[in-house]
Amino acid sequence: MREAVLMPHSYKIPESVLVVIHTPSLDVLMLERADRPGFWQCVTGSKDRLDEPLIDTARREVGEETGISVANLPPQALVDWGLANVYEIYPVWRHRYAPGVTHNTEHVFGLCVPAGTPVTLAPREHLQYRWLPWREAADLCFSPSNAEAILQLPVQLGTGARS
Repeated sequence: MREAVLMPHSYKIPESVLVVIHTPSLDVLMLERADRPGFWQCVTGSKDRLDEPLIDTARREVGEETGISVANLPPQALVDWGLANVYEIYPVWRHRYAPGVTHNTEHVFGLCVPAGTPVTLAPREHLQYRWLPWREAADLCFSPSNAEAILQLPVQLGTGARS
């Protein structure tokens, strides 16, 4: 009889990406969380390993959560906005992190996709999706940092539109 080998608990790394997926006309892809129905957000996700480049985290999370392959888009489609938010992790999700970890650093990216880009949700993560004009998308977010990132969309793209 083989002895069971217990693996150490794997905690989330408190460094993540937020990817605002949008069309050229500034419609934003919003996802409803499966673990918190009614909570809407953009693509988010933590690094898989400490040395994972943030751009790779963003590509991976977009693919996992939406089925959109960044590799099939022009190289300039995914842009690091150079913004980082440090926020307190909601208590309901702290068990995912090592004991004593209370804050996360979130790096913001934008991803421009053609209108009509097909979306295939990861059913364990999201219940449904919506494409909304950027102001409506920001209003729908449960997370203040996510809403603020969406409100930055016109500024990041240099369209001059304001919230």
